[in-house]
Amino acid sequence: DNQVTVNMGAPRFEPHQIPFDAKTRENLYALQVNTSATCSDATQSDDSETLLKISALSMGNPHAVTIVEDVETANVAVLGPLIESHKNFPQRANAGFMQILNSHEINLRVYERGSGETLACGSGACAAAVAGILLGHLISPVLVNMRGGRLNIEWKGENEPVQMTGPAEIVFEGDIEIN
Repeated sequence: DNQVTVNMGAPRFEPHQIPFDAKTRENLYALQVNTSATCSDATQSDDSETLLKISALSMGNPHAVTIVEDVETANVAVLGPLIESHKNFPQRANAGFMQILNSHEINLRVYERGSGETLACGSGACAAAVAGILLGHLISPVLVNMRGGRLNIEWKGENEPVQMTGPAEIVFEGDIEIN
């Protein structure tokens, strides 16, 4: 059926393993970003500082996941780069914007570090599902809908690997001339 399952490894949550600048491991962190943008997933203060609630974890690369009311209206273009380059992420981070549809399904947009917003992100889908499970909003397996396709994510819990299942498709063909 053209579906492939990949063992994505066990997520890491200790701040020094992500890496993320925090004194202790938490399931949810407050992250202050400097912007005057307003969106439904943030609390705006008077001094152009926006307080986001994020889950920080590593799927082999750093991720910050925030829950939004609607991925279509989430301010990804403004908040994505601010989260990606936030001082608390010394190696930068992928910023995931997760809309919870029900306990087994989410919509997701990801602003990838160094690339900008992408149509799909496998490690981002895993990070979002894991964050939602840790926060008690989701139950494995989780169907992750992204603009570029859908992935099914399974995670049995702490110290267990994340299993990602999705279609195997050709996305590019080309030739290169090597001199």
